[in-house]
Amino acid sequence: MPSSTLALLFSISTVACSRSQEPPPGTNRLIHESSPYLLLHARNPVDWYPWGEEAIARARELDRPIFLSVGYSTCYWCYRMEDDVFENPEIAALMNEGFVSIKVDREERPDLDEIYMTATQLMTRRGGWPNSVFLTPDLEPFFAGTYFPPEDRGQAVGFPTVLRRIREMWDSDRDRIEESAERIAEAIREMVSSAAEPSAELPELASVEKGYEQLASGFDGEWGGFSPAPKFPTPSDLFLLLAEAKRGNDQASHMLLTTLHRMGEGALYDHLAGGFHRYATDREWRIPHFEKMLYDNAALAEIYLEAAAIAEDQELARRARGTLEFVLQEMTGAEGGFLSAIDAQTDGKEGAYYVFSKEELDAALTDDELSLIGPIFGFDSEPNFEGHLYTLYLTAPLKEHTERLGISRERLLERMEPALEKLRVIRRQRKFPLVDDKILTDWNGMMIAAMAKGAPLLEEPRYERAAKRAARFVVDELRASDGKLLHAWRDGVAKIPAFLDDYAFLMKGLVALHRTTGETAWLETAEGLAEEMESRLRDPKGGYYQSPPEPLLLVQSKSALDGAIPSGNGIAVEALLDLAELTGKAVYRERAEAAMRAFANELETYPAAAKTLALSVERLHRERPESLATRLVRTRIEPEEPRSGWRRFRLELDIEPGWHVNANPASSSYLIPTELKGEVRGVMYPPGKEVTFSFSDEAVSVYDGTVSLAGELGADASSVTLVYQACDDTRCLAPVEKVLTLR
Repeated sequence: MPSSTLALLFSISTVACSRSQEPPPGTNRLIHESSPYLLLHARNPVDWYPWGEEAIARARELDRPIFLSVGYSTCYWCYRMEDDVFENPEIAALMNEGFVSIKVDREERPDLDEIYMTATQLMTRRGGWPNSVFLTPDLEPFFAGTYFPPEDRGQAVGFPTVLRRIREMWDSDRDRIEESAERIAEAIREMVSSAAEPSAELPELASVEKGYEQLASGFDGEWGGFSPAPKFPTPSDLFLLLAEAKRGNDQASHMLLTTLHRMGEGALYDHLAGGFHRYATDREWRIPHFEKMLYDNAALAEIYLEAAAIAEDQELARRARGTLEFVLQEMTGAEGGFLSAIDAQTDGKEGAYYVFSKEELDAALTDDELSLIGPIFGFDSEPNFEGHLYTLYLTAPLKEHTERLGISRERLLERMEPALEKLRVIRRQRKFPLVDDKILTDWNGMMIAAMAKGAPLLEEPRYERAAKRAARFVVDELRASDGKLLHAWRDGVAKIPAFLDDYAFLMKGLVALHRTTGETAWLETAEGLAEEMESRLRDPKGGYYQSPPEPLLLVQSKSALDGAIPSGNGIAVEALLDLAELTGKAVYRERAEAAMRAFANELETYPAAAKTLALSVERLHRERPESLATRLVRTRIEPEEPRSGWRRFRLELDIEPGWHVNANPASSSYLIPTELKGEVRGVMYPPGKEVTFSFSDEAVSVYDGTVSLAGELGADASSVTLVYQACDDTRCLAPVEKVLTLR
């Protein structure tokens, strides 16, 4: 929503902290930060401040607008703007004279990133990083963009022009800027903080169906994925397909396996070192954006693991193993925590560490090796990457190459290995991309879950040890002096109070670790986190805020919509349901239900964007006692034709193994017999099976397995009601009255 102020201004399209100590000469205040991204800007001539009270107070004291720049360490255009703009002394002078400039690492402050990225999207209809936002001293945004060049270039406005025009408007038309900023701030509040009243009822199962239908409608049947290029491996989409595949949905299984195989065969997957790059710029997944993020690799490892298990697919298992091995080798810190990211570029060149020239391949490989792996990895064709370079991708599924060569899969992998090792040696001799080695609680929770699940599924105890070590590190070291959880750690310093995502994903990781090890300490720690999350972040209406209220936060974000990673509220609900299941404590289920009711409007309005929460809605419906009892007894009724007069019928009950219902007549007066009610007569109930259970010395007459009832229906009967109570060896569920509709 561009304002009239902004249209007039531009005719061309385009944690609280105390006063910091004085930075050393040649540096700015960012030199005292621990974030690798902020430290990259610590020697700019810009008088940068980190986000906090000192910067805001300075803007209010000088009555200056704030220039807020948000980015992250593996962001290509963030580097470009730093080199092109922030290193320029003349541009820095304009910034220092007219503005208070603040740098934020979006990975350290996801709450600020969400708020001000929403502002940019509102004002420009697009977004990206670096996110460049101008604020009033009251933190309300009034102009935004992303990368600005150092000078005017055709239709692109240079940053000096931006600075001068904003400063002129600030001095001459302040009221219009503030009026515009107030409107934009109000729009942000509406977008990022769910204000709808909670529903009296739980959301319907239809939310999952709607999300699935929208996903299926965009499926690329040839290359997998769900959008035109660029293609992202969005975890919430894949987790939804995985859940549907587990329930026997053949279409979902096809979409999932096609996508996983295509991603794994393409250059999105690193065929030399393992792990996945951020996204693909082409439809075929062969030209990646080369950064590697911990959160992508955690989510994809988990999805590949579970898909490999249900499909009994060796190639999917190989991708999962390769991803976990890559994380152990390249993204695990000395203390055991998992590191955040590896940059896409080296010395300003995208993918320089990962791609190969024809000359390198010819020099490194023998003729036999080239003749073997050339057709497999596309080296026998023209280079597919800029600069006449090759990315590594499989030209066809490995199975097709084994059939072409007439050898087994194991033999082909064995024969390829010497050549691939030579390429690894070449890569290891290159300069390694920058590694963002900060340790984030939420992303570590994701990888703890993946490692914990990988240990039994791949029969690899090292993954369990890695999960335990990372969990101990996060639980012990990312703590404030009052014992509360913190978000980020680097070089011995833990800081920033935990966000919702930290609690949710760490709980998920600890639950997975408990399931793998059987050790109750992990479950108890997860319960402690659930209580801390409840006290710090719970909205009384249900659900959780991303962060607690603070004076320097324009709005408390509260949402269940998924993004590059599943939503914090969606994962929190999943973790609460896990705790309810594992501990038997009803309070966790009640909290999960309250969150679902709070976000019922979002699920109804944006079913395709809230898949993580929708999956928990479906799970809760299926696990509620009445739903469970309904599913335990499947029914099939076959009435005879014609409809005139009384007509015979046959009703078949299929009772889930391990369960039974009481026979008719029941053994005792306090037991509820299985009975058919409605316009029926002459119902014949079969004799029951006499069974003795641990809770009773007397035999009980029950039905189990498949049971048939017969009788007559009235001519006008449109339905009948089956009454039963499902029990196992230790418990009985609430009685069910199941309406059976007649044909």
